[in-house]
Amino acid sequence: MLQNVLSDPDFSSEMRRHVRSTLEILLQKGINFSILTNVAEISFEPPLPEEIISTFKPITMFVLAGYTFESCIVDDWGVSFEAGFGHENFGSLVSVPILSVLQVIVDDTPILINLSVDVKEKKQPASKGVKRSMEALLSNPENEKLLKK
Repeated sequence: MLQNVLSDPDFSSEMRRHVRSTLEILLQKGINFSILTNVAEISFEPPLPEEIISTFKPITMFVLAGYTFESCIVDDWGVSFEAGFGHENFGSLVSVPILSVLQVIVDDTPILINLSVDVKEKKQPASKGVKRSMEALLSNPENEKLLKK
């Protein structure tokens, strides 16, 4: 039953709208935030060197503050921002599909949790999407209080 809800096109569409609206509000109000993402679905331009990308975990958090925050753009497709990586501050444009934003975090507190499965992702069954979303949810110890015991 849960998988049916999470992969439902109407639910996915509503979650897409909610993620975008939340990000736009934070940007408009000048509130720094972090996003928890599935790094496999992200693109970097120029591509990051292997020694940097290999340090990323499958679920990675990006902090949007300073220039990274100022460069952030949200549209129907997703969110993009410029960031520096590694000791040499290697610059890259990070592009994240909107439904790959698994959490939005302000002051170490998740204010949005996205459990939807992108219905356009035919390559992975809903159960994988549910697992991916739950891994992201459980990767933040603060979320334990949100789950029923």
